[in-house]
Amino acid sequence: MKKEEFDAVRQQLGGVSRRDFLKFCSVVAVGMGLPLSAGVKIAEAITSKKRPPVIWLSFQECTGCVESLLRSTHPTLDSLILDHISLDYSETLSAAAGHQVEAAKARSIEENRGKFILVVDGAIPTKDKGIYCKIAGKTALEILNETAPHAGAIVAMGSCASWGGVAAAGVNPTEAKGVPEILNGKTVVTIPGCPPNPYNLLSTVLHVLTFNKLPELDQKGRPKFAYGRLIHENCERRPHFDAGRFAMAYGDEWHRKGGCLFKLGCKGPETYANCPTILFGETGAGTWPVGVGHPCFGCSEKGVGFSTPLHTLATIKDFTPPTFFAEAFPNKQGIPGGLKSLATGTAGLVVGAAGAALLTSLGKKDDGDDRRSDADRHSGDKEE
Repeated sequence: MKKEEFDAVRQQLGGVSRRDFLKFCSVVAVGMGLPLSAGVKIAEAITSKKRPPVIWLSFQECTGCVESLLRSTHPTLDSLILDHISLDYSETLSAAAGHQVEAAKARSIEENRGKFILVVDGAIPTKDKGIYCKIAGKTALEILNETAPHAGAIVAMGSCASWGGVAAAGVNPTEAKGVPEILNGKTVVTIPGCPPNPYNLLSTVLHVLTFNKLPELDQKGRPKFAYGRLIHENCERRPHFDAGRFAMAYGDEWHRKGGCLFKLGCKGPETYANCPTILFGETGAGTWPVGVGHPCFGCSEKGVGFSTPLHTLATIKDFTPPTFFAEAFPNKQGIPGGLKSLATGTAGLVVGAAGAALLTSLGKKDDGDDRRSDADRHSGDKEE
């Protein structure tokens, strides 16, 4: 990226130095699972004079996904829609309304066939030919089927658009479905969450602009850079889980001390998302549900969020060895004191399968009194 090219866009970037800007782009690249060298390409894409057209369709939704985007700060919303993308249609954010905005959408689709990015939030009702959601005289089902074939990339923003979410929960009276189910056979990038983090959408769009292709996706269509790891793996309360320190009720001692929320129904052990690493609201550490003391309810997982009661224990997806910390086994007979001392000095340590088997066998020697933590018994039940 030449200095002259950067100087031309310095003002829209808020006066940031070229050096700091390139550092920022390199950090963004790493966050997307790309090498540091990709930062230069990302910088070129951000400062490109050509703004990609975006059409944002909203159906059965609560506007939470748009509200989440409104709170992004790098870039800010005004910089995003005025400098980096061309937001040609959005019911919430468009200045125009009525026939005028519908005409703008039709014109953008016609002029940018195969080039625009289609973002959809909200589920699509299908019962009675989709009559339960209509915009400008057309059903959501008709609008989606008319628009999607002409898009260069399709993104389902939020859990409702990804797999039905709230609208499809329970008896689902409108037979609401997610975008991938409606557009069967088409590649749809799903960014589930209620609401999803706006930077997962911005990073996806940035990847398309930089490399002219979608980021690597998992089997559910989610970008792996954002949904490749369990929340449980990066949660700041994970060491308490490994040590058997659980909050048993809201406001109790371990809840106030930051203990693990597993027994309150936290679904972090079976939910894939990057919530604990990129946080929400940009107000500092702890700004995500578990960080402020509320269990994760698995909003980014189909079959977990909106389907599983919050109080039920999560399914342990990764192998967690039996707890051997003193707090988890008060006065436990059969565990050598030296081992307890070692454990106390290495809080949060995850041992291998052989060590886990040893500790399990030690526990079984204790007169049949199994005082393992509920998390360990639960994990064992799932593996059996």
